[in-house]
Amino acid sequence: MPDAQTLQPQAVSAPGKVFVAGGYLVLDRKYTALVFGLDARIYVEIEPIQTRSGVTLSEIIVRSPQFLDAAWEYGYRLTEGDGGIAVTQLRVSHASSLNKNPFIETALTFALTYISTLQPTRIAPSNISILADQAYYSNPGKPLTSSSRFLNFDVTLPDAHKTGLGSSAALVTAFTAVVLSYYLPKKAFSLDTDAGKRVLHNLAQASHCAAQGKVGSGFDIASAVYGSCLYRRFSPALLSSLPTPGSPLFAKTLKSLVEDEGGMWDVEIAKAKVKMPRGLRLVMCDVDCGSQTPGMVKKVLKWREENREAADAIWDKLQKGNEAFAAELTRLATEEGENVGKEKYAKLKDTIVSNRALIREMSKASGVPVEPPQQTALLDACSAVEGVVGGVVPGAGGYDAIVLLLEDKEETIQALRKVVEGWKADSEGEVTIGKVGILGVREDMVGVRREDVEIYKERTTS
Repeated sequence: MPDAQTLQPQAVSAPGKVFVAGGYLVLDRKYTALVFGLDARIYVEIEPIQTRSGVTLSEIIVRSPQFLDAAWEYGYRLTEGDGGIAVTQLRVSHASSLNKNPFIETALTFALTYISTLQPTRIAPSNISILADQAYYSNPGKPLTSSSRFLNFDVTLPDAHKTGLGSSAALVTAFTAVVLSYYLPKKAFSLDTDAGKRVLHNLAQASHCAAQGKVGSGFDIASAVYGSCLYRRFSPALLSSLPTPGSPLFAKTLKSLVEDEGGMWDVEIAKAKVKMPRGLRLVMCDVDCGSQTPGMVKKVLKWREENREAADAIWDKLQKGNEAFAAELTRLATEEGENVGKEKYAKLKDTIVSNRALIREMSKASGVPVEPPQQTALLDACSAVEGVVGGVVPGAGGYDAIVLLLEDKEETIQALRKVVEGWKADSEGEVTIGKVGILGVREDMVGVRREDVEIYKERTTS
């Protein structure tokens, strides 16, 4: 493995996501989900730690300069019994407390362990920096420097208010990608190849699930790696045989899983089935009223278990509607110039309306506010704006966001802005939604990508 004198700085970014269709359905392999990547990205840069001649370090320092006290120092060592690389967080001083970050620590553990199975020599020390685009957080901030696009939020990470764009998945994906790109030669790993992306996807899925303490559907990692796509989840049992880091045979089992030696990865990721027609775009609106997604998911799944026939009837119709939505987007993207005029998006609009009706039916039957009345009123008002095709409550639903599909025209955006900025919803029940704001994001068809290190540095330093 190269030493710190020959390793070259690397930078990688990964996009956020918005779950446009297939919420809840994505938990079952029978169904698919439509996920769009967003142009809000998380950037990770890595470079050598230069040491004096004869000085040997086994240390990796990770910093997130946009937040207070966001620095983590890790020591690492190769364990016995093929247990992989053990990563241990170090204290900066005896007086300081350990500020744990399970996503960074787990991603580092999994990435270094996989690297050790390919090149079992000493891993050189490095500095890693993480930066996030403004749209991931609703906290106000000031530019890090006069020329930087990144904000200093002046809060600790636990005090940062996320906007729900999939920051943890984008972080794990970009972090894993940059570490692999840095320590491995291109013949062993490259983001420019399909094989490299498959390795990254599988490794990021494994570490993200481990950091969360559960096996999720994985759509957020898939969109971080591949961008906008139609997604069918992998079987949850796939990760059940993976030992805990440091335990016997963890490294060997992880390598086999990541490289899919047994052909077990049954995930389906179809990029070609999702396209955005020229002249249309996505807009996300942040709503000042949060949802408890895990609790909502549990309630919906319980309702489905107790009412299987009725629930599956709704889900089957939603699946057909979601497929029709993706197909119509792709048709419009590939048949430019046809059906010019107001009727051009009629089928797309009708499909969105039909799918929303099914979601409200599921809301009523399950007692879970997937599209609650407050959001119905907001979506209806936005959909009435000239140039807006329609919108949905993304992901698991609730009160905290909406996503709209609209014509990519400045007059449409301005008309929409007037509606949402002056929005006042009637109070229904115990929930009142507050301020609604348009997030500065749009769709991005591209997933993880390499960044120019010099451009990256210009963004972060004056």
